[in-house]
Amino acid sequence: MEQEIYLDNAATTPVLPEVVDDMVRSLTQDFGNPSSLHRLGLESERQMKQARGRVAGLIQVPAEDIIFTSGGTESNNLAILGTARARKRYGNHCITTQIEHPSVLNSFKYLEEKGWDITYLPVDKEGVIDIEEFKKTVRDDTVLVSMAHVNNEIGSIQPIREIGLFLKNNYPQILFHTDAVQSFGRIQIRPFEWGIDLLSASGHKVHGPKGIGALYIKKGTALAAQQWGGGQELGIRSGTENLPGIVGFGRAAQWVGQVMSKDEACISRIKLKLTQEIAQVVPEAVFLGPRPEEGAPHILGLSIPGVRGETLLHVLESQGVYVSTGSACSSRNVKTSYVLGAIGVSNQVAEGAIRLSFSYLNTSDELSQVPNILRKSVDQVKRFTRR
Repeated sequence: MEQEIYLDNAATTPVLPEVVDDMVRSLTQDFGNPSSLHRLGLESERQMKQARGRVAGLIQVPAEDIIFTSGGTESNNLAILGTARARKRYGNHCITTQIEHPSVLNSFKYLEEKGWDITYLPVDKEGVIDIEEFKKTVRDDTVLVSMAHVNNEIGSIQPIREIGLFLKNNYPQILFHTDAVQSFGRIQIRPFEWGIDLLSASGHKVHGPKGIGALYIKKGTALAAQQWGGGQELGIRSGTENLPGIVGFGRAAQWVGQVMSKDEACISRIKLKLTQEIAQVVPEAVFLGPRPEEGAPHILGLSIPGVRGETLLHVLESQGVYVSTGSACSSRNVKTSYVLGAIGVSNQVAEGAIRLSFSYLNTSDELSQVPNILRKSVDQVKRFTRR
């Protein structure tokens, strides 16, 4: 195997060397507890403040509106359950979509068990809601709307800005949360300008470490804590902070921000070129979800009908190309993807689905090899299954 081509960046991204260096320094030199009053504690607090500012800077919000969590799942849980418990007296209705991440859907299923009324909006064949249908579902007792900015399986982009401004202009009492785990650091998102009250992000999706995430909470937004202790992170997320993770997340956010400022469309160009080449070399490929030019720049879903996606994944792996069969959070589940089911994909096409996802570290040279490797791998699987 001459070269490995990593195309599973929607699941996790390689950690940058400079991120590792900063984390090692935090572990070995600046190891004080940020709550301690001595020099080591004060230096740790300074490092944490700097990281908070870097994460906030990527979405242009005040640093004091960012709290750190253990990752995107906790951020989503905290945003949804924290809002529900804080605003129960105002109503018991929430709105989301049918294709949210399991951390969102399972939070709402829990609320349903507690008597909440949840609306799960359908999506079209490209994975996008009907904005007019959404408006019709908003009620006087609605307290929360939660929608992912980018779907992690097919890369569909919801009209988050339009939703946020509609709510703020017509229903300012309703809180709006977006799971931005797949868009943070990849496409522009401006919570303050778009009417977003709560936003979830994750460090390991932007070349930072695993086990660290963030939740943007607009100033003045009431949120009930889900754990209690020493009052860290505005009293909403108590516990001694994961300082090495926070420092690493901050450094990664700074790096991604610099790359985006230079050439935000670089991944989009890579995706479009690769899509065109795959269509030529593997004409039986079916592309899933939104049209490549309209979906997220880093996610490309496709299927080879008649070829099982899991089998194709392992053959590609043997050729040095790493892809996914869908969400890494649920890919070990053998059931057909509920996301693909929601956009009307047949079982045969869904069984052949794989996901290619890119990062700023992928190059045009390595990706130019992928179509031919895919062709070779598909042919190999077909020969094997005909035996």
